[in-house]
Amino acid sequence: MFTGIVQGTATLVEVVEKEAFRTHVVALPQALREGLALGASVAHNGVCLTVTAIDGERVSFDLMRETLRLTNLGDLAVGERVNIERAARFGDEIGGHAMSGHVICMAELTAIEEAPNNRRLWFRLPEAYGRFLFDKGYIGVDGISLTIGEVRQAAEGPSFCVNLIPETLSRTTLGERAEGDRVNIEIDPQTQAIVESVERMLAVRLPQSS
Repeated sequence: MFTGIVQGTATLVEVVEKEAFRTHVVALPQALREGLALGASVAHNGVCLTVTAIDGERVSFDLMRETLRLTNLGDLAVGERVNIERAARFGDEIGGHAMSGHVICMAELTAIEEAPNNRRLWFRLPEAYGRFLFDKGYIGVDGISLTIGEVRQAAEGPSFCVNLIPETLSRTTLGERAEGDRVNIEIDPQTQAIVESVERMLAVRLPQSS
C-alpha cells in the first residue's frame, strides 16, 4: 500500500534490456534506502516494483511486459528521474489517499497553465476511464496523490486538471513535464469500486424494468 506522498526522486543509472522485459537500476538516496531489503515494494512513478538487488546506492527493479505496456517506465532513459515512495507501514500518517501502486492507464499532458506560485496541468485520459473522474475526487498522477480540480468531456476524450503548489513542483518530476508527455494514472480505488458496483447493479435491474 502507498499513500501518494512522494518521498523523493531517484535517477535511472542503468537499463538492462531483454525480450519483453527490463531491469531498471536507480541511484536511491540514503534516506530512501534505510531498512530496504530484497523483496521490498517501492513505487516508481506510481508503479509498485519489487527490489531485486542492492549494491550500495544502486538498487535494481524488474519490469515485466504488462508494466512496460501500461506505464511510462518503458519510455525512460538513463539520466531521467522517477518519483519514489516506499511502501506505507502500519502507524504511518496517511497524508494523501490509499493507493495500490497498480497503474490503470496513461494520460497525455495537453496543457500547462501558469499562475503566481502555482501551476495547473490538464491531462486527457482514454475514453473508457472518464467515468471514474469527479470534481474534487482523488487521483494518482505518476504516483502523486492529487485532487481533481475540474473534469471536462470533449470529442477528443475526457480530461481533468490538477493544481500544483511549489512544494509538489520541487519535490516531484511534475515540474519537468511538458505538453505531450505521458503520465501514469491510478484511479482512486474507492471511486473505482463504487462506480463499477453501481454499473453492475444497473445492468442487472434495467433489463427487468423494460
